[in-house]
Amino acid sequence: MKRRVLAALALGLALFLASPPISAHHSFAAAYDTSKTFTVQGTIVQVRLTNPHSWFFLDVKNAVTGDVERWAFEAGTPSGMIRNGYKPNELATGTVVTIRACPAKDPTQKAGMLQQLTTADGKTYGMFGPQEGPGAQ
Repeated sequence: MKRRVLAALALGLALFLASPPISAHHSFAAAYDTSKTFTVQGTIVQVRLTNPHSWFFLDVKNAVTGDVERWAFEAGTPSGMIRNGYKPNELATGTVVTIRACPAKDPTQKAGMLQQLTTADGKTYGMFGPQEGPGAQ
């Protein structure tokens, strides 16, 4: 009887250790419609360079209602954003930017996957390598 209990415990432990972690990394395609893009202009409220992904939060004026809405844009890893030319603390709160992004699959969310961020002076940053010149694509 004792052997069976120990064998069951050992098997349970082996299965637990062999299983993939529950908090496994997700694909951007799971949350965003990567076949579409949209563009918004707004004011930086917060930039978070945190793992696993960076986030840019903007206040955006709704073109129809005139209400200000808070939008969230998920970007690459902090190290990836820095490799692509973005410097920490480069965009201060209140900076006006234009973002091109893929929309969230859930249309009720005011969110997107950042493809390119452009400042008023034409500086661009993106997830997919260094950006060149004003409005580079």
